[in-house]
Amino acid sequence: MMVQATALTATDLAQQAIALIKRAGCEYGDIRLCTYRSQNLTARDRSLSQLSDNVSSGFGVRVLLNGAWGFAASYQKTSAEIERVVALAVEIAQGSRLSQQTKVQLAPVAAYQDRYITPIEIDPFTVPITEKAQLLLQLNEQLLGYSDRGIKKAFSFLRFTQEDKTFASTEGSLIEQTIYRSYPGFGCTAIANGDAQSRSYERPPLNIGYEHINATDLLAQVERVAQEAIAKVHAPKGPQGIRSTLILKPTNLYLTIHESVGHPTELDRVYGYEANFAGTSFATTDKLGKLQYAAPWVNFKGDRTQAGGRSTFAYDDEGVSAQDWYIVKDGVLVDYLCDRETAYRLGRSSSNGCAFADSWSSVPMVRIPNLGLEPGADGGSHTATLEEMIADTEDGILIDGVGSFSIDQQRRNFQFGGDAFWKVENGKIVGMLKDVTYHSMSTDFWNSVDAIGPASEREQCGTNICGKGEPLQIAQMTHACVPVRVRDIQIGGAE
Repeated sequence: MMVQATALTATDLAQQAIALIKRAGCEYGDIRLCTYRSQNLTARDRSLSQLSDNVSSGFGVRVLLNGAWGFAASYQKTSAEIERVVALAVEIAQGSRLSQQTKVQLAPVAAYQDRYITPIEIDPFTVPITEKAQLLLQLNEQLLGYSDRGIKKAFSFLRFTQEDKTFASTEGSLIEQTIYRSYPGFGCTAIANGDAQSRSYERPPLNIGYEHINATDLLAQVERVAQEAIAKVHAPKGPQGIRSTLILKPTNLYLTIHESVGHPTELDRVYGYEANFAGTSFATTDKLGKLQYAAPWVNFKGDRTQAGGRSTFAYDDEGVSAQDWYIVKDGVLVDYLCDRETAYRLGRSSSNGCAFADSWSSVPMVRIPNLGLEPGADGGSHTATLEEMIADTEDGILIDGVGSFSIDQQRRNFQFGGDAFWKVENGKIVGMLKDVTYHSMSTDFWNSVDAIGPASEREQCGTNICGKGEPLQIAQMTHACVPVRVRDIQIGGAE
């Protein structure tokens, strides 16, 4: 009688890989066995324009041999393939060592045996597609109900992911993680007088279940979004070539944080390991503990433990446990975002857990964590609510949402737009503007912040698409922040 072989589990395959890596004489090695599921729905006007439900599964093996990295991956999760891929990774490391001038060394890490699952109430993949599609079409139908006033296009979307990872290393770690993410939003375009202007609304991308898709909230925003799109298309253009006061809502500020604080403090960019997509950084290590990055009342913190954060995990892709730490404290640059390799070079005793790969076939690299602006201190002289900031501003612009942006190769000089703009005069909002951009240098901008919102106005805004590296990898992160007021910022083109 034939006995059917028992299928090997992810743990079995991980343990096999680690044994083979050790046998090859590597000073370090790890394996990630991953399965990613992503479901995307998009509706345009009165039809569903996109429906995809994809699964990608495989594993990647990384080894450090004689101070050189080797990496190989495969979609076949079998014992024979584990053996082949480990051997290939070792061979690549041997080849890499031939041209490598300095040996890679890693900051130490503790060994963990653990299991983590994103806390959710409703598994988004158990909710019927028809229910999701009907919500999107209902949103669009209500937006198009304003067609007689100029709303000519409508869109809405739902995005869900589930990420299952088993990580094992020669340090002794064996970690299983399941990460859920949900992200809804919609928008519309108004057309009038030969111009087209859009307005949108999103519930921020978070690590949370289908409970984040609050249909009541989404539908309640439709009228406001449509009315603001209509007002925007009829609004005057923003000023050009002047300096003004800005009041930035968290929905706008998070992207400025991402580009002008997050990317410049990625330590691989600082060291020049990574230079794609406006790479490298002005925030070099000789400035650590010295650079007045922002005003003394401005603090930025990385936080992998933040509830619901888009980049919240229990461990990074090197098995480093989640933590929180200041990057800018009292306005001064005090730390970076690092993996084990860059942490060792900086002289840190450990990594702060920023190594991530977007696929089983990708090599982990330094990625921005949940990076937030701390609220103003209770009773602090620079703490003010959004309402108080507006009331205390004689002439300025209030900005909500994100638009176009650009930033230079060293992350110094930037330009940002927005999704909606209002003119503030004598402490009151007096009407909408359109086509506003603001320009500054990163440190000049953050040193010009003169008011910060309280904790009660903190919002978990963030991005689900952060591109880095070549080949390109995509990551997600939350930039929780509060409203701020920034003085004397250039608006529009050159003065």
